[in-house]
Amino acid sequence: MKHLKCPKCKGSLEKIIYSSIEVDRCIDCKGIWFDSQGAKRLKKIKGSESIDIGDPLTGSKFNQIGNINCPKCSTQMTKMVDLKQSHIWYEKCPVCCGTWFDAGEFKDYKQQGILEMFKDIFAKERR
Repeated sequence: MKHLKCPKCKGSLEKIIYSSIEVDRCIDCKGIWFDSQGAKRLKKIKGSESIDIGDPLTGSKFNQIGNINCPKCSTQMTKMVDLKQSHIWYEKCPVCCGTWFDAGEFKDYKQQGILEMFKDIFAKERR
């Protein structure tokens, strides 16, 4: 298997395993590569935000980079927005469906899941 490079800063990606789910994190900018559905699966697992150790300010600088290619298959990735949190922009590969989160974005993405869970609980109680 080829060694993956960061699509943003070209640093090396290191394998991180959390709750048997493998992701790749850049050793330089700390962005995170998730294989298809990896981010959604990890979002539901308690404590998984601990894999996002990067500085959100660094992440927001790298978020300004325009077109990037998938670290797995080299296809140009598509900029996506999280519909529940429109300030979170991430990149998704249209071929292998992997996703790239800049430093701090996964932690922010995960926090929304927790907030939504509480909103859902309270919304059900009011009905």
